[in-house]
Amino acid sequence: MKINHHLDDATLVSYSAGALSQGMALVVASHLAICPECQRRNEQTDAIGGALLDDLVDDSAVDDKIDDGMLNDLLAKLDEEPEVTTAAPWPKTDIPRPLAEYVGANLERVEWKRIVPGVYFHELPFGNGGVSRLLRIAPGKTILPHSHEGNELTLILRGSFSDELGRFAAGDVADLDDQVEHQPLVDSSEDCICLVATDAPLRFTTWFGRLVQPITGF
Repeated sequence: MKINHHLDDATLVSYSAGALSQGMALVVASHLAICPECQRRNEQTDAIGGALLDDLVDDSAVDDKIDDGMLNDLLAKLDEEPEVTTAAPWPKTDIPRPLAEYVGANLERVEWKRIVPGVYFHELPFGNGGVSRLLRIAPGKTILPHSHEGNELTLILRGSFSDELGRFAAGDVADLDDQVEHQPLVDSSEDCICLVATDAPLRFTTWFGRLVQPITGF
């Protein structure tokens, strides 16, 4: 399996700093469990972040603020190593270990609730103003067009979808912020199953989307 879409540098920095919500941290940890490239970058983030914190230490105190210049230096260093494009084999019946702690080790045994015909979800026990859930969408189905009040992380576990940003298949992660507007369409012959987390409600761009938003839970 080749992973083509990876975590953003800023997301890895926030993860290393413990600044993500539980739901979003679970998406990151699940992607890291199957993506060698992001594992390497996360190790760099941890190491560089530790070095930066060490630099802040003087003989008397520790300044608890990292300025923009130091953050930019950290992000620049993440790009210094060559990319790794070949991921380890990942059987589609497996669930990444961090996620398996919540839903078990097999996607076939997940209990689903229907939102609308062809769209199902399994809620995860996290809140913080957004959602954290597994989402299962039938072939040919689309999510209503939307942008975001905050950030959205989506890890594809099975199947694939396409949107304005490209095609996302098993192992890929869509790391989106409030500048992105998209409408995912399931283009695989099997259901697309994703792990989704947001830290704020979605911003649906059609009147129908806004009408049904309370039903979808997004």
